[in-house]
Amino acid sequence: MIIKKVKAKVISNSRGEDTIKVQVKSDLGKGEASAPSGASKGKHEVKDFNFNVKECVDKINKIDWRDMEINSFDDLKLIEDKIESLGANSVIAMEYAVLKAFGKQLWKTLDPNVKVVSRPLGNVIGGGVHVKGGNFCEFQEFLLFSDNAKNVDDLVKINDLAHNYIKKHLKNMDLELKMTDEGAWALEFSVEEILDLLKKIVKEVLDETGVDLRLGIDVAANSFWDGKNYVYRDKKLDSLNQLEYIGSLIEKYDLRYLEDPLHEEDFSGFAMLNENFGKKCMITGDDLIVTNVKRLEKAIEMKSINAMIVKPNQNGSLLGFKEVVELAKKEKLKLIISHRSGETLDDSLVDLGVGFKIPLIKCGVYGKERKVKLDRLRKISKEMKYEL
Repeated sequence: MIIKKVKAKVISNSRGEDTIKVQVKSDLGKGEASAPSGASKGKHEVKDFNFNVKECVDKINKIDWRDMEINSFDDLKLIEDKIESLGANSVIAMEYAVLKAFGKQLWKTLDPNVKVVSRPLGNVIGGGVHVKGGNFCEFQEFLLFSDNAKNVDDLVKINDLAHNYIKKHLKNMDLELKMTDEGAWALEFSVEEILDLLKKIVKEVLDETGVDLRLGIDVAANSFWDGKNYVYRDKKLDSLNQLEYIGSLIEKYDLRYLEDPLHEEDFSGFAMLNENFGKKCMITGDDLIVTNVKRLEKAIEMKSINAMIVKPNQNGSLLGFKEVVELAKKEKLKLIISHRSGETLDDSLVDLGVGFKIPLIKCGVYGKERKVKLDRLRKISKEMKYEL
């Protein structure tokens, strides 16, 4: 494939922040893509932009891209050599657009023979840094997913149904309806009150659809760790007490997914949770790993996790992303590809998850930036005639 033209511009993400969109024209076709930004970030992830967004856009538009030849995934190194100094979002948007410019669907560019799609992991209630003001829950996301839905279409509908059931309960309690950055319901409830509510929702969904949903939590513990304690509204817990508290939640509520229950440097604490609960629950690293191969190697050595989040713009390179994914698969870790809270209407993340055979995807339940990804997931599934 020969690149003929590249045009970058500034757009807004779902939080109204500036980010970048890139359009690429090649001899085989056209591609355009944009990159999101997170609110909850690990300190070791690659910075979104190393300059202001407009300056990054101007720098990309001044490069002479004409006649650059890209014939394989590994050739993305040619792009990274030119713009990696601009930061993660410039690189990821450009690489997505280039892969789309091969003139076929992105997932087919990555692996035309793939026969599986990612299962959606639905964020239905949230708190933490994804909501401003009020006295909201410290934990960032409360998630639902299914092991026994028959197809992706059913999974998407069931998560949407659960989201609507929660709304109905909140109205019956005469509570103000407020949402997080990701379109989850923001509640001024305790962790236990939220999980008790979700147990009711799971039963209602099961009674109506026959599908049994599992409970999960993204604790995002960095956001309320003060360097010595985990600071809740009503208590402070040191590391040992946090471990005990998280363990009690896993047992009481039969949690099957647990993300970032401890701060981003506590590899040994993660390892204790993994040893005690890893057979029944996905002990998942996000801020702990930040899609970084060196941190993943440390987590593997210490047996800290059995699952991990991967986010392309955490790494800042699709080549680096691929390296992390391949190592995680080699070690038989469960993979979850994830959106960011400041999202765009780009759906490349879904194709990336399918092309790399990643079994789970977090992309939200509510809002146009989330639904475009779920629609893409359904479209790919139907094209494959894939049944879960």
